Amino acid sequence: MKLKQIYALAVEMGKKFDPRGDEVNRLLEEKKTEYEQMSEADKGFFDPETLVNPYSDTRILHGQEDEQIKSLFCGIDMETAEIILADRLREKGRKIDLVVSHHPEGMAQADLHNVMQVQSDMMEGIGVPINIAEGIMEDRISEVKRNLMPLNHQRAIDAARLLDIPFMCVHSPADNLVSHYLEMTFAQTPYRTVGDVVDILTGIPEYRQAKKFKAGPTIVSGDKKRRAGKIFLKMTGGTAGSVKAYEKLANAGVGTIIGMHMADNHRKAARENHINVVIAGHMASDSLGLNLFLDELEKRGLEIIPAAGLIRVKRDGMETLTTFR
Repeated sequence: MKLKQIYALAVEMGKKFDPRGDEVNRLLEEKKTEYEQMSEADKGFFDPETLVNPYSDTRILHGQEDEQIKSLFCGIDMETAEIILADRLREKGRKIDLVVSHHPEGMAQADLHNVMQVQSDMMEGIGVPINIAEGIMEDRISEVKRNLMPLNHQRAIDAARLLDIPFMCVHSPADNLVSHYLEMTFAQTPYRTVGDVVDILTGIPEYRQAKKFKAGPTIVSGDKKRRAGKIFLKMTGGTAGSVKAYEKLANAGVGTIIGMHMADNHRKAARENHINVVIAGHMASDSLGLNLFLDELEKRGLEIIPAAGLIRVKRDGMETLTTFR
């Protein structure tokens, strides 16, 4: 496959399983209208990828779009050390045409906050009025933007450039895949208690392996004997949302949140609102989403070399995801 085809497939799959549905295409149309109304000076700083790709945290970071890719070195966090490791492996004779990171680097990291508004739609989907959801997210998105501003975004990209190794990241599309996979899993599997929720997660290979690594599904609010109630899955949306959300989620009838990770002030807010919280595991959840994407690349003949925290699990038959041909 060409590098641009891998990138296009990631965007396509992300859109296919985006929790916003057709709203994604409407947002792209709005972006095109916004671009057409810009001055020529502003157009010089406009990112043209936003006209076709709604995920600012997913980008080709280095490399020519027409480069032929046969093997890729993939992990959850692929930074300068992993770029150097890729180069070292190539020196030892390992064929590596592309480095793929799940977590964003470069401009994809700097613009991470722009994918967070999807959390408003996720809250609306569970019963929180959209005006309240958008209001809750506004301050949090601004906070994340400010926190990202001082970071050294280009460090890993500079390493890839100096070693001339193609480099890309796939963040929100992979997170959309794990969110959809778990949504379908819990829709098809009976559960009653929080303990049942943990058992269902542990039955998924990535989470089962993570449990062996002491990083598997864990209850951080509530008890395994408590009834789970209505589940809210927090597996996509860039990064952690607003601490103000838990009261509104409780009012909407949410009994249990399943997330990748949770800061302690968020856990406290969940407990105060009597919401159970199951932390599925960060690397395991990211691995699940990325694996669903990597399986599609393997079907097209690419070799996958897992690294950097990726728990690689292959699925030959995807009963919960549409096969992309």
